[in-house]
Amino acid sequence: MTMFYNTRNIKVIYLTIFIFAAVAFTLSSCVDQKQIAYFQKGSQDHDTITVAQAFVPKIQPGDILSISVGSLNPMASSFFNPYSAMPVTSDNATGGNTGAGGSSAATAQTAAPGFLVDSAGIIEIPLIGSIKVSGLGTSQLREVLKKRLVIYLKEPTVNVRFLNYKISIMGEVARPSVYVIPNEQITLPEALSMAGDLTIFGKRDNVLVIRDHNGKKEFGHVNLNSRELYSSPYFYLHSNDVVYVEPGKGRIAQTDKTYQILPIILSALSFIAIIFSYSHIKL
Repeated sequence: MTMFYNTRNIKVIYLTIFIFAAVAFTLSSCVDQKQIAYFQKGSQDHDTITVAQAFVPKIQPGDILSISVGSLNPMASSFFNPYSAMPVTSDNATGGNTGAGGSSAATAQTAAPGFLVDSAGIIEIPLIGSIKVSGLGTSQLREVLKKRLVIYLKEPTVNVRFLNYKISIMGEVARPSVYVIPNEQITLPEALSMAGDLTIFGKRDNVLVIRDHNGKKEFGHVNLNSRELYSSPYFYLHSNDVVYVEPGKGRIAQTDKTYQILPIILSALSFIAIIFSYSHIKL
């Protein structure tokens, strides 16, 4: 009889150990620091790295341009600024963003006044007429306009900016949204910081950047854990880039009801097994 109880007690103890191990494995949500820390040293342990060449955007059909003309005669300059008196309806058009719950930057930027580049890459400017702008940078267009304007203005000044330079940030970030970039240049770390950084569930070693390139969609992957990010062709983002942060297993575990209920069940079974084992040991 004693041997029977001892054998059963041993089985119960083994069952308890197994259940505790299962609970510990299930509840274990500790993440290795290497999966979270940004810009870690590579295999060569170097402290300097060559940064990718800065991206200079080119004007494309569908772009909206802000063109501001000035000169020694403000009255004469006003003829070339047909949109200067039109108010911008939202702060987002100048680069602000209210976040995921507020107004969309993509909606706001369409309300911003400017010169729309048509399908042929041409804009129409008062008095000057049609100008082929597709393929030019903003600095190049500025010089072209100044040469055209010297006929009408004395010492003209020109400022050209993109009004629809935007990127989309999706997935496991604090504030996923569409962001308008006022200075025509932004890096991937800056963009993610603007979106409130990745959540704890975001996979930092496999951030996806979707880019339009020669009429095709280009899919690039970036590892934020590595310093090699700085030499990546996706370090500088292009207009209309989409940044997607993939969720990790932690997010799946948090949303899956099975993962939510299983630890409770295992804990209850462990408690029952302990009570059962203790009562038989007393016997």
